[in-house]
Amino acid sequence: MSDQTTPQNPTDQYDSAEHPAESIEHPGRTQDMPEKPDHGEESYRGSGRLEGKRAVITGGDSGIGRAVAIAFAREGADVLISYLPDEEEDAQETVRWIEQAGRKAVTVPGDIRDEAHCQTIIDTAVSELGGLDILVNNAAYQMSQAKSLEDITTEQLDRVMKTNIYAMFWLSKAALPHLKPGSSIINTSSIQAYQPSPELLDYATTKAGIVNFTKGLAKYLADKGVRVNTVAPGPIWTPLIPATMPEEKVESFGQQTPMGRAGMPAELAPAFVFFASQESSYVTGERIGVTGGQPLA
Repeated sequence: MSDQTTPQNPTDQYDSAEHPAESIEHPGRTQDMPEKPDHGEESYRGSGRLEGKRAVITGGDSGIGRAVAIAFAREGADVLISYLPDEEEDAQETVRWIEQAGRKAVTVPGDIRDEAHCQTIIDTAVSELGGLDILVNNAAYQMSQAKSLEDITTEQLDRVMKTNIYAMFWLSKAALPHLKPGSSIINTSSIQAYQPSPELLDYATTKAGIVNFTKGLAKYLADKGVRVNTVAPGPIWTPLIPATMPEEKVESFGQQTPMGRAGMPAELAPAFVFFASQESSYVTGERIGVTGGQPLA
């Protein structure tokens, strides 16, 4: 891939061959992946669309979060990333790319299942970045359960709900006093909200909730000039995949799409930039699907 604006054949833009059938330890570190994702490190070209903005990205250490952080920085935004403490090495790599773009990077490790920590993330953004213009609720937890509903424990359900739903609510609530007209909240949902896989039932349930939360909050905040939208990825190659799915699923990951391959995090970043920028000034309560041709129905 040369850059995100150069015309290319999307079917062979990335390798569509089988992924290595290897698992890695949860929560998944990029350096442990046998096949590294593209986050736009060498390809994303900025054009000043977010100049002077201040952004918070949860799960900003790797995967989609890293790709968005790189894109935002190259578009002119300072960026705070939150992540689990076990992901520090990945987080520092993201920081390196943000700073290489000439922007300020702030890190806040911790668990967003704790409401007080969510408040700390927002408070730190306001104090360290001087304010807040963009909140990206991206961090998520999933764990594949291949057998049945009975295999999903209450402990797992609680972790999925608190990471994917509660934290989004807490972070949005904490951010609202600081979001001025023109600000943006962007939530990462999923094709799982529309086409749930049985082995990801609890995760898919939360992703459907994110879509509905986005629509409702968008109506609530429209007269305040704060827009709320969601990006719905299809199968995207991130550390979460080999860290949470069985090896046979990892090997064929993404091949069910009409394009015949998994997407890369770099292919998500432009959708987030669009929602964060003035170009989407009349867009709120909407979704962009980045799914390789799988319908969001």
